[in-house]
Amino acid sequence: MALAGRLAAAGERPPLPCPDPVNAAMIRNWTQALGDTGTWDDVAPPAMIQVWSMPGLVRRPDQKGAADQVLGMLDAAGYTGIVATNCDQTYDRCVKVGEQLSTRMRFGGVTGPKRTAMGEGYFVTWYQSWYDENDERVAEMLFRVLKFRPGKRPPAASTGGRYPLRPAVGKDTAFFWDGVNAGELRIQRCADCGTLRHPPGPMCPHCHSLNRDHVVASGRGVVHSYVVHHHPPVPGRTPPYAVAVVELEEGVRIVGNVNGCPPDQVRVGMPVRLVFERMDDELVLPQWTPADAPPPAPPSPPAATAVAEPASGGLEIELTPTFIISTAIATRDFMPVHHDPAQARAQGSKDIFVNILTSIGLVQRYALETVRDATPESIEVRLGAPAYAGDTLTLTGDRVDDRTLRVRGAVSLGDHLTATVRFKEAR
Repeated sequence: MALAGRLAAAGERPPLPCPDPVNAAMIRNWTQALGDTGTWDDVAPPAMIQVWSMPGLVRRPDQKGAADQVLGMLDAAGYTGIVATNCDQTYDRCVKVGEQLSTRMRFGGVTGPKRTAMGEGYFVTWYQSWYDENDERVAEMLFRVLKFRPGKRPPAASTGGRYPLRPAVGKDTAFFWDGVNAGELRIQRCADCGTLRHPPGPMCPHCHSLNRDHVVASGRGVVHSYVVHHHPPVPGRTPPYAVAVVELEEGVRIVGNVNGCPPDQVRVGMPVRLVFERMDDELVLPQWTPADAPPPAPPSPPAATAVAEPASGGLEIELTPTFIISTAIATRDFMPVHHDPAQARAQGSKDIFVNILTSIGLVQRYALETVRDATPESIEVRLGAPAYAGDTLTLTGDRVDDRTLRVRGAVSLGDHLTATVRFKEAR
């Protein structure tokens, strides 16, 4: 578009002072919200650099960004949804408490329209740099968002905040759902001849006995058959997604969605394992994920502890609503999609979700807990599946060389992020 071309040709905009000096209170709020226990006595965490220039809840006229005009035009054209997709940060040095930073921005460009999982949209890119009082650069960043046209979703008020598709629970099936709530996959068994059956029923189809109990399945199986659902719309689901008939090791078959990989990667015979997906405060559903996907923690109520300690070489984060909202506020991101479930659903999301400033902060936390006494030189993050409230984010990594760490952040829907962290050379 013509406006995008003019903005890109205009180059870097005049510097703007950041709203607040680098200060200990904001650093403390950020580290506590993200669970970062690093030592930041007189310097700010490098991944916090964007926080210092965030305008906050009330944006002054002089705080308009390089892409605001383009974003406003896309809003007016119906592309009102927005989600960050890329953030590449490079750090020249850590900034110190008391420094007053300034920021400069330049517009990168617009590509589109593109068909994405969120809907039709445009990718908007801009660049930002930060400078100290001596006009020396301390950090720079590439930032990219997708502006998309939200699909129609029923308002949250119509379901009272509850997932609308709920199972019918009766005398024959109560044991199954009690098991799901306990983190078990229970399969009905004839108490006389031992035949397993699913779905549950009142009578054994083999010996016609009415006596029954159950066994707890291993939670492992293979895809027996599947379909990829595109239409009609299903509340709380974003198509396309795969629905599979899974043959369990115990010999019975059960239906469930395959999360954790794109639907075009699902195959007959693919090994899968059980995961539990929390749909709302009351309902948990058994679903399936590729057998080699990172294991999520069992579902827990929203009030559970948000941050877990690293275990088995990884870092698990319980994405409670409190965690998502508090980290968004600590990063001075007041976009409603990170605070207001109704607004998030109106923009095409299932629920509130983690913002990219939090994601890059968690990548830094994992990297510095994995590579001790290192200093980040750059962090490049590419976002994938949303990290919704009620899910678990599992961060794992692989050392490429002495200065490079690749990080993967997985949720039940698949990879939330892939990132590359590069460290400064040790002196």
